[in-house]
Amino acid sequence: MGFAFFIVRILAPNNPNPEKLSSYECGEEPVGSAWVPFNSRFYVIALIFLLFDVEMVFVLPWATVFGNKGLQAADKRWGWLSLTEMFIFLGILIIGLVYVWVKGDLDWIKPRPVIPTVNSEVPHALYEQLNKQQGAYKVQEFSIKATADINESASSTTTASAPIRKPLFKPTFKKPENES
Repeated sequence: MGFAFFIVRILAPNNPNPEKLSSYECGEEPVGSAWVPFNSRFYVIALIFLLFDVEMVFVLPWATVFGNKGLQAADKRWGWLSLTEMFIFLGILIIGLVYVWVKGDLDWIKPRPVIPTVNSEVPHALYEQLNKQQGAYKVQEFSIKATADINESASSTTTASAPIRKPLFKPTFKKPENES
């Protein structure tokens, strides 16, 4: 085994550059640190998925034995034996799943809601009185004509009075380090 690694190390080309040494992130430039907080609930769900995924590896041979008519014709006990074994196996898995579920390990971590508080000296009754006033705050109806008038007046004032401004930044472009 070590000899194979040694041969690959000798024969494989070794041309590292910054592009090859950077981490691959879906074709995008990596941004930020890879050490971000990752919620632990995803690990629990992944472990439960793996448990039931591996279960399928054991169910397939059982289905093959249980569905084989020739094996069952030779001895009737094979069908009953494989059926009871599978019920025991699935029963143990289901008991484990129920235990984990009842224990609360499958619950999503839910944050406690934070109710904002305001330290205001204005009494709440004053807010209620203000909200009950009819016509105090009326939303104007939308009309295309009014919008067009506003746009025309805004464009005529900006073109006449505002000078053309240069951008406040100058874009820079990175050149590749190694062009070959």
